[in-house]
Amino acid sequence: PRSGFPADWSLKTRLLFTSSQPFAWAEHLKAQEEARGVAQHCRAAETNLPPCVQEPRACTELRCAFQQGLVYWLHPALPWLPLFPRVGADRSIAGKACPWAQDEAVRRALLSEWSVSFTSLYNLLRAKLCPYFYVCTYQFTVLFRAAGLAGSDVITALISPTTRGFREAMRSEGIEFSLPWVEESRSRNRKNSEVNMATEAVHSPDVGKSAEGGEEPAPSDDDDDEESFSWLEEMGVQDKVKKPDAISIKIRKERNEVQMDHKPESVAVVKGTNTFTLLNFLINCKSLVAAAGPQAGLPPTLLSPVAFRGATMQTLKARSVNAKARARSSYEDVFSLEVVGPVMPHSVHSLALLLQCAQRGAFSAVLYTHEPTAAFNTRLEDASAAATKEAVCRDLSKCGLHPKTLDQLSQFSTLGKSSIRFLEMKDYAYTWKS
Repeated sequence: PRSGFPADWSLKTRLLFTSSQPFAWAEHLKAQEEARGVAQHCRAAETNLPPCVQEPRACTELRCAFQQGLVYWLHPALPWLPLFPRVGADRSIAGKACPWAQDEAVRRALLSEWSVSFTSLYNLLRAKLCPYFYVCTYQFTVLFRAAGLAGSDVITALISPTTRGFREAMRSEGIEFSLPWVEESRSRNRKNSEVNMATEAVHSPDVGKSAEGGEEPAPSDDDDDEESFSWLEEMGVQDKVKKPDAISIKIRKERNEVQMDHKPESVAVVKGTNTFTLLNFLINCKSLVAAAGPQAGLPPTLLSPVAFRGATMQTLKARSVNAKARARSSYEDVFSLEVVGPVMPHSVHSLALLLQCAQRGAFSAVLYTHEPTAAFNTRLEDASAAATKEAVCRDLSKCGLHPKTLDQLSQFSTLGKSSIRFLEMKDYAYTWKS
């Protein structure tokens, strides 16, 4: 058990909180409380509640803070269409009215406004007035993070999942990126190879020595020239063994690269000034918008914790339910609170802070992850402790997040390709499962 829980950068589609204390304080907000919560969000007002609220239903500050924590910003906003999630959403969108699919002028207008909103978000991020935002396309999702978050001192962008074709397109545009899981696998294989060679050298001291007595370099997977097969000539069987030609080697490499497509291992990381190049690449990328199907002509969804140009304010849907659960020989009351929508990392943390006060330090939560975004918890290779918490809180103090939430999001990513599925608090201490 700990006083906090790791930052989870994946998007959630649903949260289900349960507690032995009722959630009546979270329902039927008064008009004034709802208005104050919206105003507090727009002004980035910080609410500090006591560790334990004795009468949650009568605590106006708690109810206003709850409304504040449910607000998020969306573009485009089409009330009759579900705009999140986008990956695998063809069935939920099929049959809905899509006037832009047949009207080229409407399609161009939508894309033009989307480009303005996307650029506005990036400018806010660069100015450290927006902590992070998501770009949700019908094939992949992009997470842009401000400098200082997740242990990085530069702006970062993570793309998941990716395909070989998309990665080649980024390379052709001069966008430098890394594939952390692929590079980690190569590094691990290289170390294992070195360990095996060292072991063989111990048992056979003459193995691995050249004529001059020096060590031969470790074999590389990238050796595709004729020298790689010189040992066949030494054995005198070069004519009897068919050597793979350059095309065969290329096909083998491409097959290995394609095998990770659409998987968490394909997550790509872009850093620093390359994120601006990525911005322009995405704006001009024709494959970003579906050419056919229910999502044809529909621009990607932009999700942000703060307002931006062209954004529409939305609120997560919340409802409380009372039920009976069997406990040994009797039944006991169990109370639940369901939150539905695109739940971003800051919302998970801010709601947990509120429940900690309202539920007297005891509750549990089931978190439903949008799977394509679980890879956003990949730890950055050069994440440095140089980005201290004090510096991050000072630089991002006007980004709209609570200082405690900002402190959590500045920590290194530790979940890897997984995400938090279950969160529990007992006696004001957290435990979790991923």
